[in-house]
Amino acid sequence: MTDQNNRPASLQLVWLRRDLRSRDNKAIYYASQHENKNSSVVCVWFSFPEQWQEHHDSSNKIHFWLENIKTLDKNLAVFNIPLITRTLSRYSDASAALIDLAKRLGVAGLWFNDEYGINEQRRDTEVEHSFQQAGIPCHRFTDDVLVKPGSLLNKQHKPFKVFTPFRKALYASLNLQDALPLPAPEKQQPITINLSSDNLLDIQPTATIRDFWPTGERAAHEALQEFVAERSENYKKDRDFPAQNGTSILSPCLTAGTLSIRQCFTTALQGNDGELDTGSSGLVTWISELIWREFYRHILVCFPRVSMGKAFKEETERLPWKHDKSLLNAWQEGRTGVPIVDAAMRQLVTTGWMHNRLRMVVAMYLSKDLRLDWRLGEQFFMEHLIDGDLASNNGGWQWAASTGTDAAPYFRMFNPVSQSEKFDPDGEFLREWLPELREVDDKTIHNPSASDTLFYDESVYPKPIVDHKRAREATLTAFKRLKSEGQP
Repeated sequence: MTDQNNRPASLQLVWLRRDLRSRDNKAIYYASQHENKNSSVVCVWFSFPEQWQEHHDSSNKIHFWLENIKTLDKNLAVFNIPLITRTLSRYSDASAALIDLAKRLGVAGLWFNDEYGINEQRRDTEVEHSFQQAGIPCHRFTDDVLVKPGSLLNKQHKPFKVFTPFRKALYASLNLQDALPLPAPEKQQPITINLSSDNLLDIQPTATIRDFWPTGERAAHEALQEFVAERSENYKKDRDFPAQNGTSILSPCLTAGTLSIRQCFTTALQGNDGELDTGSSGLVTWISELIWREFYRHILVCFPRVSMGKAFKEETERLPWKHDKSLLNAWQEGRTGVPIVDAAMRQLVTTGWMHNRLRMVVAMYLSKDLRLDWRLGEQFFMEHLIDGDLASNNGGWQWAASTGTDAAPYFRMFNPVSQSEKFDPDGEFLREWLPELREVDDKTIHNPSASDTLFYDESVYPKPIVDHKRAREATLTAFKRLKSEGQP
């Protein structure tokens, strides 16, 4: 409803963050339904370049977000919802900027979906407090997850620390009706907002952004439907083979919020006849992977130290990590002399993405073969990944380094050569990313330095920078010493 000057009778401000979609967006939908649909909605999105840099968010991810903002602006226009963009510096600037915008627009309420991480939570609490003091209602929603982080507790009324019982509790508590996606907002009457937007930042990616990362929610939803209909059946058996198109490749869409967790969850359920634990093994496995995403957010909220660069297992802070810049550089640049590690790292730097099996391989190699601090790898991933996500990235790295919740036992160390032989048996992935080894036979390519027949030219491909067997023994010794020191 608007007056004769095309001004809304009641204006609601929606603050968008990592939820770059018009459909199944709780903040947008419920703001549009406010006061029996007599309110109008305007959206705002902030860039935080200084904060992003401090958080090591990659230019690949930020570029992807900015491209999706452009698409979202067009999508919102279909519903006559304006989108204002502003450039701030840090999260601490958000509260004053939102209050100023709210007063200039004369809004009746602020609406946003919660984000997780200690800095994000502090920012949002400050914003809520400022709006309370200003007498403007603030409406917050659990939108990024199926279940609010920290709401599930074990029988001792404490947060879960292990994934499997967490998943069982989530399945038992989940009301499937609440997990259904919300409809799009209704088209509102056109409104005039006499405020201009800042130009979006020109942040160019360092990687080649591949076509299989769709921009916009429609393309993301089509990719979801295609995965569930055509590739999910073989997901369980194909997902570990990096040369195959066996994963959903939807993580960038989830990180940017062009897809919602509810859209993914319900589409998978529909494809599996409503079953969570039975039916298609591929969909059961993929649904479980979605719950891993929930679990790591639960850990982020319940144990804030993990978002402050601290190990979940506090005793592992005493581990004697090496400080060897040459080893770190070799890992980062894909010249460790271990083909599967080098190929994976080149994939990351070139495309801004890495296959999940390879993320585990290279993380365990850095933390246990090279014995470098896992935080160095976590940061490097965030600096390059198009789908860099604090909770999942931290959880994965701490799993590999045996410092986190539900971690790999300290004595579990992937043999990278064995992993290569098992999951890339024909060397197809290796040849794609290591052209210098394309002519090497299928057996030798996994460990060329071990071949007696291969004339070894280190200017073509380096020898391994560490010996896996010796590195494994040294790592086991370090963990055993840590364990014995903790005995009473």
